[in-house]
Amino acid sequence: QVQLKESGGGLVQPASSLKLSCAASGLNFNNYVMAWFRESPGKEHEFVGSISRSGDTWYIPESMRDRFTISRDNTENKVYLQIDSLKPEDTAVYYCAAHPRGGNKWREYHYWGQGTQVSVSS
Repeated sequence: QVQLKESGGGLVQPASSLKLSCAASGLNFNNYVMAWFRESPGKEHEFVGSISRSGDTWYIPESMRDRFTISRDNTENKVYLQIDSLKPEDTAVYYCAAHPRGGNKWREYHYWGQGTQVSVSS
């Protein structure tokens, strides 16, 4: 049974940083591209970034590239999302997802976690 479990969210002040984690089990982690999405009220799942199976390449939309960093540890079966200089508009539920080949569409992914809430407010 495949499980993806996110952690690391919380209530933070603007300009702070967070590092989200996603622990994967029940799948051959090395065979999956891992991605992060986020969902906020009134908005569909927004692609935040993805990282290749080996971790040597990644893609983050240009609008997020200066504050978001994605990484993975294949020895720990984990993928991470570092968010710096957090803004109120980053408030959302953040999900990790897995797909053999990757992509930027939520519906294309095979597995998703339950999400972790990030709230940015002073």
